[in-house]
Order: sequence, then structure tokens, then C-alpha cells
Amino acid sequence: MNTKYYDLINQTFYFPQEEFTLNKDNLQFHGIDLMKLVEEYGTPLKFTYLPKISQNINRAKMWFRNSMEKHGYEAKYFYCYCTKSSHFEFILNEALKNNIHIETSSAFDINIVEQLMAEGKINKNTFIVCNGFKRDQYVTNIARLINNGHKNTIPVIDNFEELDLLQEEIDGKFKIGIRIAAEEEPKFEFYTSRLGIGYKDILPFYRKQIAENKKVELKMLHFFINAGIRDTAYYWNELLKCMKVYIALKKECPSLDSLNIGGGFPIKNSLAFDYDYQYMVDEILNQIKIACDDAEVAVPHIFTEFGSFTVGESGGALYQVLYQKKQNDRENWNMIDSSFITTLPDTWAINKRFVMMAVNRWNDTYERVLLGGLTCDGDDYYNSEQHMNAVYLPKYNKEKPLYIGFFNTGAYQETIGGFGGLSHCILPQPKHILIDKDKNGIIATEVFSEQQKAEDVLEILGYNKKKEQ
Repeated sequence: MNTKYYDLINQTFYFPQEEFTLNKDNLQFHGIDLMKLVEEYGTPLKFTYLPKISQNINRAKMWFRNSMEKHGYEAKYFYCYCTKSSHFEFILNEALKNNIHIETSSAFDINIVEQLMAEGKINKNTFIVCNGFKRDQYVTNIARLINNGHKNTIPVIDNFEELDLLQEEIDGKFKIGIRIAAEEEPKFEFYTSRLGIGYKDILPFYRKQIAENKKVELKMLHFFINAGIRDTAYYWNELLKCMKVYIALKKECPSLDSLNIGGGFPIKNSLAFDYDYQYMVDEILNQIKIACDDAEVAVPHIFTEFGSFTVGESGGALYQVLYQKKQNDRENWNMIDSSFITTLPDTWAINKRFVMMAVNRWNDTYERVLLGGLTCDGDDYYNSEQHMNAVYLPKYNKEKPLYIGFFNTGAYQETIGGFGGLSHCILPQPKHILIDKDKNGIIATEVFSEQQKAEDVLEILGYNKKKEQ
């Protein structure tokens, strides 16, 4: 009978996998011995494996390049990074090594862009696609960027008033895009996205506010499906509706030459993950080309805004199982040395799944457990693995410490969790390290941030300020 944790993983999934291998009974991630990280830095520990960012960017570029060659698609592809997925400098530094462009969502994004420009990491050829609902400071910052000479800044119009607001502050002619308010899947609580302008309203809006406006040049139509890029009848139907709008606009607006299909590439959330990226890119470009050829208009340049796909698979979190609580004859709670709510908030907020495995003791027998966090909140637990709302891990043994890892956590978790601020039950934020690998395969690590200290939290709460008075 196969009773070891290794046997469980091996008979349930294809294992090992590209990024996950074993060194005896310890898990390795991209060749990194995770137990060595634990021994050096302790737990709880967050890490970012920087080479994965460049790898995914170049994978996407390859898929689009292959597809354009296959279909004779005579236009260009522009990879934009969606900064809201992770704004950290070390993320942008790595991503910008790969000749990419930037998509922004709010006012402070523009300040980051200006900082990157000052450091020479962004140049005049870099497109800055400005999405989101724009008011006040965001409009002012976009205008400043354009007025200071960055002509490849493209504010994407989200509603009927934004164009007037931008014109009031921008000197001279500038480029714009228009976002389509896509219709959501039937299961959604609402019919149409709150972002963008409705399909039927775009052409009248163009005729009324843009066609005769010599200050504005329409360059881009923006299309994004909240459910992501998936091989479903719903996605293909929305894409064809988008193409009808693009073609109608193109016939009246010669300057329109780009289609932004947004983000939405999924990332691996299970060892059973299966998604054919190349097929999806092939089919998207094929559908666009067929529609344009039939209408006798030129195919558009393609922009994407991949965020989670860029950074998600670079991140991970390591925890120690501190204790096991036997709450009844069926439920064993393994308590970790941190909190899911504070360090992986999407597990709590939207029941998001991540790849989860034991880091060590793979040759030990396993048991069915529930995973609990340290906060005194009833929702601080993880039950989103595919084994019927529980997880299987090597049996708890207080004499043999058990460590577990959550992987592909690199998108959104730090910003949603409020990095550098207060956490639920004022649990300290974990230490965060950066992992890089040189051309010779030599791994280097450095500490990005230490674990939060009591005095850091007291300062935020105002206690230390009172003492100073």
C-alpha cells in the first residue's frame, strides 16, 4: 500500500513538474532547495523568484510571434505590464529588462512611471496605457506626463466626461483609446462591466466628440473580459462583438490602428493545471484577422496587459506547522505560524486557490487535515485545495517540524494585504526575500524587507508619537 506523501502526490498528479522537483524528501522550486531557505531565513517567509517574470514575458512574446507568422498577421505586438498586480520596484526592474510597456490604473502609478523615466528604465518609445476611472489627480498626472513630452501616453477613455477633463489640462494634440464596457457572463450579478463605454454608444461618442476634434487622435480600442481569456462560447462571442465595433470605427477613423485585448491569461493554481496558451493566441489572432479581412480593413496592432501572468508565478510563501488541534474525531487542524487573511488575502476574500505542498518530509505517511491561521477570526483558514475542502500533508509530529509552501502567489497579495501597514490582529508581516539566478545558474538571495517589529506597528498606531510629545 502506498502511504507516503510522495505516493499521494505522484498518483494524483504528474510529478515532478517543470518548476517542482524533489531533493530526497525536500521540495525544490526552480532548483531552489526550499528547506535551505527556511534554515537561513526562518518562517513565515515570503519570496519572489525574479527570473520567472522574464520567462513568462518572453513566453507570451513567443506565442504571439509564432501566431503572427502562422497567420500572416501584418501588425505588431506590444506586451504591457499591468502594474496593479504588483507595484514593487524589484518587479518593474525585472519586467523592464524585456522591452515591455506599462499599463496604469490610478494617479500614483504615473509617479512611478516618472521615477522610472528619470532613471532611464522607460524611454520615449515606451507606451503608457492609462486605464481606470479618471478624476482629479489621475487626470492631472496624465496631463503632466504628456505635457512633459511623453507622446506615447495613451489615456483610455472610460466615460463620456473624461475626454473633456483631459483636454482642459493637456497642451496640444494627444492620443487616446476607448474602453468597451463588455457584457459579463450570465452568472454575474450585473449585465455590463462598470468600466468603459457600451458597445452601442462608442460610434456615436466618436462622431460627437472625436471625429472633428483636431486635438485628439484615436489610436486604440480596449477590450477586456472580467472572466479572463478562456476557450468558451462567451469569450469568442464578446471578441466578435468587439471586432464589429473596431471595424465600424476603423472605417470612419483612419488613425485607429490598435486593439488592446487586456489581461486575463490564467496562471497555474494546481498541479493539475492545464491551459493551451499557444492555441488561445492562435485562435484570437485568427478570429481578428478573419473579421478584418472580410471587412477589408487592416488588422490592428495587438496590445495585452498581463499582470497576474507576469508576476503571479514568481511568488511564494513558506510556513511552519506549529501545532495540531484535534477538534473532534474527524477534524485535525494544523495551525501555521502566520495568517492566511493577512499574508494570502485572496484565499479568504475570493476563495482563490494556490499550489500548496509540503516542503519537507515527503517520505513520511500522510493524513487529511485542515489548515488554520493565527488570527482569532473564524475565516482564517485554507480549504481551497481540490481534495474536498481539506488538504493532505505528512502526519503531524511535534518532534519533526513540518513546513508547507504556497506557490504562484506573486500577484496582488502584498497590496491587498496592505504591505508595510497594519494586519488583522496586528500579526507581523513576514520577512520577504528576493531570489535571482545568474547565467551560470548560481542562485543569489537578498532580504527585501525584514519581519515587521512591534515598534513598527506601534508607530503606525500612534503610540510612539504620543511618547515623543
